[in-house]
Amino acid sequence: MRRFSLAIRNARSFVATQPITVKYGIDGILTLGAVSMASNNNNLFAQRLGADDFQLSMLQFMPQMLSLLLLIPMGLFADSLSNKRRMLCFALVMAGVFFAVAGSAAFLPVHMVYFFIGFLSLATVSIGMYNLAWQSYFPEVVPEGVLAGSENRNDVLTFRARMTMIVSLVVPLSVGAILTAIASEEGKIAAHQVFYILAAVMLIANAIHFKKIKAIKPATPKRVSFAEMKTAARRLSKNKLFVYFSLTILFFHMMWHADWTLFFIGQRNYLGMNEVLLSLTPVGAMITQLLTLKYWSRNNARQGVEWPLAYGMAGLAFSPLAIIVGVSIPHAGVGIAAFLLMHAAGQMAFANITLNLFQCLLKVVDEDYRSFSISVYIMFITLSNAVMPVVGVAIYRGLGGNREALIYTFAMFFVLRFVAAGLWLLYVKHAEKVRAENAKQ
Repeated sequence: MRRFSLAIRNARSFVATQPITVKYGIDGILTLGAVSMASNNNNLFAQRLGADDFQLSMLQFMPQMLSLLLLIPMGLFADSLSNKRRMLCFALVMAGVFFAVAGSAAFLPVHMVYFFIGFLSLATVSIGMYNLAWQSYFPEVVPEGVLAGSENRNDVLTFRARMTMIVSLVVPLSVGAILTAIASEEGKIAAHQVFYILAAVMLIANAIHFKKIKAIKPATPKRVSFAEMKTAARRLSKNKLFVYFSLTILFFHMMWHADWTLFFIGQRNYLGMNEVLLSLTPVGAMITQLLTLKYWSRNNARQGVEWPLAYGMAGLAFSPLAIIVGVSIPHAGVGIAAFLLMHAAGQMAFANITLNLFQCLLKVVDEDYRSFSISVYIMFITLSNAVMPVVGVAIYRGLGGNREALIYTFAMFFVLRFVAAGLWLLYVKHAEKVRAENAKQ
């Protein structure tokens, strides 16, 4: 009954909102639904193709390293466009095509894993291009201030986050149930391939849908040149708040990304979780995030978007703790239940990361070189996403590659995530001081 009531409230919310907010809600449903369908089970698909632990870590490393090579040129190119929507739609179409091709890796007689990693990397780069264009285009569609009616950036992002969380509940659970119900490995591989194709259809459908979303305040395009890049880089280096923000958030992401591959290894190798149980991890997290999203959205109106972010960062520390407790319990069923409950509880504050981090970024970017600034920021985060999962696996293997090594590694990340939350609070205090001094000038 509670789930039914929740669905009714979200349906009414969807109907009652402003048109631009609904359009961004549909964008969130299609994109996050597609990415969830295509990406949540990449490790499982790769394992079924024959991937070892090293190749699993390459699933994170290779796509992110390829993105690093292209982020700065993509940022400059986006700043040069009079209509960033075209870049956004092109990226969605290419991501769909590459996901579909990546799923065909199972048809190859040899080198299936590397073929999969290669085209998955291209799909990830395309999604990265979409994210860059989306973040740069959004302020043009929803300028700072109030839209017609009562909608503003926080309202639009809150609604979109709610829609994406609902999708993140439905898709992983459905995919996990389907994969578990299929008995043969051949059937499971075929199901994975169907999911990649469905994801491609959803991404291309969103490219068509996004043509309805038009800019209210388009940015002035910049010409692409080496001199322009030097100017943008010089201005960015003098933007101290942006530099401090990026370094602080980089450390947070490093501590977050470091256990991504280890998280799967802990679930699969030590907790013995099947597809349905694996899908319950994001589902439990999304339930708690969806239930707390409205609270964090209202809290933004009272405290702003910066201070509450520390709660989300600290909440992420409970993910390593959930693994530690889960794998330490001898009885597998009890260990899995403890892990799922603790992980879901730790996600209660995570909704404000989804809602607030992008808004915090918009407070420090250079408006004249918005896409370039965002691309530099994403480059830092992408570097962390590429390197840290490999570092996490290396630490785990260096400590022995066993259950005890996994516990020690996650204990370290548990502490460091609290350190990241503390560093963020120091940044916010510094940012408030700088803004107060600038206001006096």
